[in-house]
Amino acid sequence: MSLLFTPLDLRSVTLPNRIAVSPMCQYSSVDGLPDAWHLVHLGSRAVGGAGLVFTEATSVQDIGRISPGDTGIWNDEQREAWRPIAAFIREHGAVAGMQLAHAGRKASTYAPFADEHGGVPDDQGGWTPVGAGSEPFDETYRTPVELDEDGIRQVVRDFAAAARRAVDAGFQLLEVHAAHGYLLHQFLSPLTNKRTDSYGGDFQGRIRLAVEVTAAVRAEVGEDVPVLVRISATDWVDGGWDVEDSVRLSRALADVGADLIDTSTGGLVPDAKITLGPGYQVPFADAVRKKAEVPTGAVGLITDARQAETILADGSADIVLLARELLRDPYWPLRAAGQLGAEVKAPKQYARAL
Repeated sequence: MSLLFTPLDLRSVTLPNRIAVSPMCQYSSVDGLPDAWHLVHLGSRAVGGAGLVFTEATSVQDIGRISPGDTGIWNDEQREAWRPIAAFIREHGAVAGMQLAHAGRKASTYAPFADEHGGVPDDQGGWTPVGAGSEPFDETYRTPVELDEDGIRQVVRDFAAAARRAVDAGFQLLEVHAAHGYLLHQFLSPLTNKRTDSYGGDFQGRIRLAVEVTAAVRAEVGEDVPVLVRISATDWVDGGWDVEDSVRLSRALADVGADLIDTSTGGLVPDAKITLGPGYQVPFADAVRKKAEVPTGAVGLITDARQAETILADGSADIVLLARELLRDPYWPLRAAGQLGAEVKAPKQYARAL
């Protein structure tokens, strides 16, 4: 039997298979509201057979968006706009997941396909970002304001409120985004967290915000809703956050209710030297899974069905998350099932093509 097409129980939710649609920003929203594009983009991946379909990084504050075109979940109008999208995903057999995010100092930037790059000025819909400190990501980004403790406590409250809205909108599973150089990652790494208060300094101070956010989300949604956390297991920079830090963090996150660690890497600083290749981030998921003894998700240039099967068979991860491969082919899971000899329930409208 194919492990890739074996169900996975996470609290009260059962993933029908171990294929997840990784959160992928579309930069196509107005005022944080998802629209027909998001319905078709996410819905087609559910129709295509993925077991878990994540939204893009969905901001818990208006100033937490990566770009003015990012989706949000900081108000009730956005909750209602998400409701039919979550329903469509569920109706077609997938679990609907939302990634809750705050971009921190990497906020207020142009979409990657825009003619301009870097920070968006106020007169073009931009805003002043916030961060663990006051140093910008690079010279093209806007300079952030360092969050004070009142601001930090508001971030924690807003993650919890966003989690409640997401569940009320019909999402069955949540992910806290603490990776890729965004706000929670900025607090984790000694490269960007130079604070001297209780949210900085030693390891326990630097992980405090990520742990508090995860605990607040868990408390808000209760015991039945799975809560995942995406981390960057390494900054790919000497003296930065590394895999041993990630193992310690993962244990702390599990202690406050995290169910699985979605293990990515990088994104914190522009000069990181990342070694790319097929499955290049899988060893980090493997290390966290074995050393922290927590379930993990593997991500990063996973493109082939047998490659994905091997990751699970080797015990490196409990699920695989695909991004660009599912942009190229929303029906990759249906093809993978055929290659692995697994049975998968396809939409009746498409059954004659299988």
